[in-house]
Amino acid sequence: MRRQRGIALLVSLMLLIMVMLLGASAARLALQGEKAARGERDRDVALAAAEDGLMDAERDIQDSTDPARRAAFEGGEGFAEKCGAGGAGLRVKSAGAASPVWKLVDLSGAEDGGACTVAHGAYTASAMPTGEGFLPFKKPRYLIERMACHQPGDDASAGAAPLYCYRVSVIGFGARPETEVVLQSVFSKPEGTP
Repeated sequence: MRRQRGIALLVSLMLLIMVMLLGASAARLALQGEKAARGERDRDVALAAAEDGLMDAERDIQDSTDPARRAAFEGGEGFAEKCGAGGAGLRVKSAGAASPVWKLVDLSGAEDGGACTVAHGAYTASAMPTGEGFLPFKKPRYLIERMACHQPGDDASAGAAPLYCYRVSVIGFGARPETEVVLQSVFSKPEGTP
């Protein structure tokens, strides 16, 4: 009888180790793909919330249901240099400021107690469900800055009503608190128009 050396056992063990390593790396890749997809979905939720916040801010500028707020947009008296001085979320663009106003405030409303920003629906009574499942964990917040601007070809001495632009900065939140998306839009409306 010939003596056996066990080479078949050694080869099969090596093959089993290689299959195990391939299976472990495939599982790791699948988990990384799932994590990336979850992060992308959360970012999409935050982006949709921020876009909804932009639309809410434009409704606030165009036809706010609050009479004091409407007067602020028609005449500009409600806008102030400091947060909360003229109304929540209303700021005048400072000509001498080194940075834009939206860079100086906490858009999430956590640090200043919300005096610089407005929560979605605060002045328009728009509803937005939050806090469960794939919904944002809290409502988006926005800041409105008033800036004088002119349309191309306009002559300021022609006696036409000045055109004011409103820079709206919005922060939207995802289902997880660490996911945030910031959007900005410029909305224009002639002074005195309802």
